[in-house]
Amino acid sequence: MRLYSTKNTSNFVSLQEAVFKGLPDDNGLFMPESIPQLPDSFLNNLKGYSFQEIGFEICRHLFVGAIPESDLRSIIENSITFPAPLVKLNEELYILELFHGPSLAFKDFGARFMAQLMSYFNQGNDQELVILVATSGDTGGAVAAGFYKTTGIRVVILYPSGKVSHLQEKQLTTLGENITAIEVDGTFDDCQSLVKQAFLDKDLTQKIRLSSANSINIARLVPQSFYYFEAYKQLPDDGKPVVFCIPSGNFGNLTAGLFAKRMGLPVHQFIAATNANDVVPMYLSSGEYTPRTSVPTLSNAMDVGNPSNFARMLDLYCSTWNNIKNDIKGYAFTDKKTEEAMRRVYQAHGYVLDPHGAVGVLALEAYQSRNTGTKGVVLETAHPSKFLPDVERILNHKIEVPERLAILSEKEEDSVLMGIEFEPFKAWLQDNF
Repeated sequence: MRLYSTKNTSNFVSLQEAVFKGLPDDNGLFMPESIPQLPDSFLNNLKGYSFQEIGFEICRHLFVGAIPESDLRSIIENSITFPAPLVKLNEELYILELFHGPSLAFKDFGARFMAQLMSYFNQGNDQELVILVATSGDTGGAVAAGFYKTTGIRVVILYPSGKVSHLQEKQLTTLGENITAIEVDGTFDDCQSLVKQAFLDKDLTQKIRLSSANSINIARLVPQSFYYFEAYKQLPDDGKPVVFCIPSGNFGNLTAGLFAKRMGLPVHQFIAATNANDVVPMYLSSGEYTPRTSVPTLSNAMDVGNPSNFARMLDLYCSTWNNIKNDIKGYAFTDKKTEEAMRRVYQAHGYVLDPHGAVGVLALEAYQSRNTGTKGVVLETAHPSKFLPDVERILNHKIEVPERLAILSEKEEDSVLMGIEFEPFKAWLQDNF
């Protein structure tokens, strides 16, 4: 397998180099040289494959010999250890629950796969690997859980002060060991900027082995394609076109869906669902991409004003706006609408959505109001208990907190306070690694 940068399609690196570097030197993003069409024998018989077998078949064709099949199978078996069940609310609306992993968020799939992959490639290397990750909510907790106590790897998580939920912050700041949390006095985009600047700083990269666990890293994206096939497998065979609706922040999840479609999954339409941070829906509507400072919302993990994976989306479609807007429809909703959707779905179906999933339901409803006869799958990206005060306030209903999250509430937080300037962050890295 070879990968190129979205800013230089003629300069190739290996899978191992792309995974460890995270970001190309030119500040582009790594993309596979080719995305294979999976065989019909696989696509037509998805119901006969387990979730792990689906992941193995995808990686076997995508990685084309980069990892021996026996090792690849072990990587997947050790990372995909929890389900992605599909819940039917009505004939047109299904919820794909992606929160059954250790941190109760969809990012557990990518983080655990990446941890296994990096550990495999890191065998025999005596120099410590330092992973930098910016989080707007769920990424940090998933990465912390995925890499916790992993030999030879230390993790630094940057999160925006006051802009993640209480329990999300607990997941970042209470583990200790090889996990360090940095509380940044700024937005998620500021956190992401610090991470990118670190990768492009020659002083740092010559002295410290840096890698990333954000969705800018191709190793995060690949396993997220697995559950699109897993969801499709669980749908009824009624001939209706299948639509996937993705609550979107940095757009890695949607990009993984586009990978799945390129590999042959028969997806009729993708829907990008956002909150007030609507730069991609605005682009899909106008053809103009105008990044801006993110604003805080109820669905905080989507508070991104300049999504990194937009570059990959453009690359997949050769920057052709007409083709992108044909495959992806975009919708944005206010916090007020989000709260209304959470109440309405709970009253109608007894189902508790988190704020991000509620934005997804709103977007699917908006699409299906003009496109009847489709089956819609909304990706429910986090367990509602991660947003406990808001969810209980909105629904006026007590929410059960899973034990692995509840035990964090009594643990002491430990984080490093920092501003948005790069030089102090650089100095901190040099002093600590």
